[in-house]
Amino acid sequence: MSGMGRREFVALIGGAAAAWPLVARAQQATMPVIGFLNSLGGNDRPNLRDAFHRGLGEAGLVPGSNVTIEYRYADNQIHRLPALAADLANRRVAVIAATGGGASVRAAKGATTAIPIVFVSAGDPVKEGYVVSLNRPGGNLTGITWFGTVLSGKGFGLLHELVPNATLIALLVNPNTPESAHTPQDLLETTHTLGRQLLVLNASSRSEIDMAFATLRQRRADALLVSADPFFSSRQQQIVALAGRDAIPTMYFNREFVADGGLMSYGNDVADAYRRAGLYVARILKGEKPAELPVDQATKFEFVINLTTAKTLGLDVPPALSARADEVIE
Repeated sequence: MSGMGRREFVALIGGAAAAWPLVARAQQATMPVIGFLNSLGGNDRPNLRDAFHRGLGEAGLVPGSNVTIEYRYADNQIHRLPALAADLANRRVAVIAATGGGASVRAAKGATTAIPIVFVSAGDPVKEGYVVSLNRPGGNLTGITWFGTVLSGKGFGLLHELVPNATLIALLVNPNTPESAHTPQDLLETTHTLGRQLLVLNASSRSEIDMAFATLRQRRADALLVSADPFFSSRQQQIVALAGRDAIPTMYFNREFVADGGLMSYGNDVADAYRRAGLYVARILKGEKPAELPVDQATKFEFVINLTTAKTLGLDVPPALSARADEVIE
């Protein structure tokens, strides 16, 4: 081998072979990784994950093509969230999308002060301590909110219009969800003003939902309000079936319950909030800072009534009420 010893040639080949994986790794490294933290199970409400992808897509980001997503689901076991959030922080993902309720946001916030976090939350982000102010969040968190406790009051008002003679109204709450803590307090004042009684029922598991409905029957509640909660979304069929079995007029917090046979719902379009979160994640990946990105206040609210269910319950829906509905299911 003229001009080059065999040993040098082998060394050169060896060096080149060692460099190939480095090139491949460098290409992967340039693809940003998003951590997707969620309190639900991986198969719960896939439409929300799809909406998040849609938001990324609107900004030109396609999972597996120019961005990678690491999914972490707590399977409705909120105590698992801090470890899942810490795992994403240790992997040094570029941004964390904290979804599926306040417990997820708190876990992400506790895991890192450096990695940007985009939340999707029904709570008041200032009151919950996620951000300093809505216009200038100030830290490593920003996101989408829709002030769910305010919506519960509005939902209660619509339920009262449909069943004005209801004296004992039950409220189903998940005590493990930070946002839910304010709901009973806010509604107690409303029910008191109307001269009605509020029966607060706590449930954070499938069996506790069954027990809550047993109490509801025993106490002969006249109507039920289901507070906005990701866990209740994952137990949609169970709740709708129990409300149907007990023939109790029920107000839910999103249209999926009503499409499934529930009576009516008032709430934010959660899928649209996830889509907007996808857009926010993209903006951060393109260089914007969460501290300066104002919290996006969701404004797409929908009131949906199922007239077939109303008829089954023997309820007359006032024309003025159905006229205000964004959607009437017949």
